[in-house]
Amino acid sequence: MDQDFKWNPYADQPHNVAPKKQRFWHHFRFTPGYLSLLSSNVRKALPVISRYRKYKKTMYKTPSQLHHPFGVAVSPCAHRNEEVLNSLKQLGIQKVLVRIPSWEKDRLDDYENFIGQIKERDLDIVISLLQRREDVRNPKNWGLFLDDVFYRFKPFSSHYEIGHAWNRTKWGVWDYREYLRLAEPSVSLAQKHEVKLLGPAVIDFEFHLYPLVLKKIAFDKISSLLYVDRVGAPENTQFGWSTPQKVALLRAVVDSCLKEKRDLWITEMNWPITGTGKYSPAVGRMNVSEEEQANFLVRYFILCLSTGFVDRVYWWQLVAPGYGLIDSRPEKWRKRPSFFALKSMAERLEGSLFTEKMPHSEAFMFLFRKQERPFAVCWTQRSSVEHTFSHPVLRVENRDGEEVPFRDNRVNLGPSPQYVYFH
Repeated sequence: MDQDFKWNPYADQPHNVAPKKQRFWHHFRFTPGYLSLLSSNVRKALPVISRYRKYKKTMYKTPSQLHHPFGVAVSPCAHRNEEVLNSLKQLGIQKVLVRIPSWEKDRLDDYENFIGQIKERDLDIVISLLQRREDVRNPKNWGLFLDDVFYRFKPFSSHYEIGHAWNRTKWGVWDYREYLRLAEPSVSLAQKHEVKLLGPAVIDFEFHLYPLVLKKIAFDKISSLLYVDRVGAPENTQFGWSTPQKVALLRAVVDSCLKEKRDLWITEMNWPITGTGKYSPAVGRMNVSEEEQANFLVRYFILCLSTGFVDRVYWWQLVAPGYGLIDSRPEKWRKRPSFFALKSMAERLEGSLFTEKMPHSEAFMFLFRKQERPFAVCWTQRSSVEHTFSHPVLRVENRDGEEVPFRDNRVNLGPSPQYVYFH
C-alpha cells in the first residue's frame, strides 16, 4: 500500500491513505523499526521515569516567567490576506507560525509576500515545512525544497520545523526511519544557511518516538503537536495521564535524550467545533461548542505554561471554519469566543510571573504576579463553586476581560476561567 497523497482543503489536512484495517496490517512491513523503538525506549526507561517523578513533584511549585509564550498559526488567504493580517494585529499575539507545504513550492512567491507582510509588523515567525509521500519516494526533491525555503525565507524567519505529524500515515511517512531520511539533509542545509531547526513535530501522546530521533537529529528547539481533544477537557486523562502529566513526561523524555537543555514548544493544538461538518478535522466527541473551545483554550495554555516545562504554545489556527479563532464561512468573517479569550489571556499574562498553584478540591487556581500586582486565574472543570479568598479581592474579570460582581472576597467560579485581582 503506497497510495497517492490526497489533500482535504476543507479541514487543512490529508485524507487517510487507506481504511484503518488495511493500514494496520500494512504496518507489519515495518516491524524492524518498531523493535528498534522498543529497544531504545527500554534503555531510556529508568532515567525517564526518575526524571518524571522528580518533575511531577516540583510541577507548579517553581516560579516561571511567561515571556511571549503565546503563539498562533496563520495561513495565506488569497485576496483576503489583508484581513488576516488585521485580525492578527487585533489579536495581539507576538509569535506566529506559518505552514509551507512541499507540494506548493511553485507558490513560494505568494508565501514570501505573505510572510514578508507579517515580518513588517515586527512579529516573530516560525515556518513549518510539510511533507507528503512523494517526498519520501524522492528525497532529492525534498532536499531542494529545503534548500530553497531556507535561502528565500532566512530574512523573515530563523526557525524551521522539519516535517509535520509524520507519525500519522496520512502525512506520507510510514515509520521513524523514513522521517529521519527527510530530516537528515536539513542539518547540513541549516548550517549552510545559518538557520535553526525545530522538531521532531510528533503529534499526540506518542513520546516513544523521541529517543531514536533526537539521537540522530540535533534540533535547536524541540517541538510537539500535543493535542488532547480526544479526551475532551484539558484536565481529563488519557490512559491515566492528564495534560500537565503528559508535559512533565515529555520534558523528562527530552531531557533524558539530550546533553543540553533545549526549549520545548507545542507547535499545534486546538479543539474542533461541533456542527461544522466537512470543515472539522475530526468526528465525534472531539468536537465541542464555541464556548467550550474558548474555555479549553485558556485552560490548556495555563495548565501547560505554568508547569515551567513548556516555553511556547501555538494555536492552530487563526482563520478556519472548522476549528479556527475566526469562522471564514460568512462573507463577513466572524470572530469566535476563542479569539477574544486568547486576546484577553495574552494581554493579562504576557510578562507575568507564575508563582504557585493554590490547593483546592474542586477548582483550579493559578497565582501570577505582574508589575508587583498579584492575581489568580481560576476555573472549575464542571459545576460552579463559590470560593472565599483569603486575600482581599480588588476586582474580578471574566474570560474576556469584562468585570463581574463579587462580594466579601467571595467569587463564584465555573468552567469559564476568571481573573481575580488582589489588593
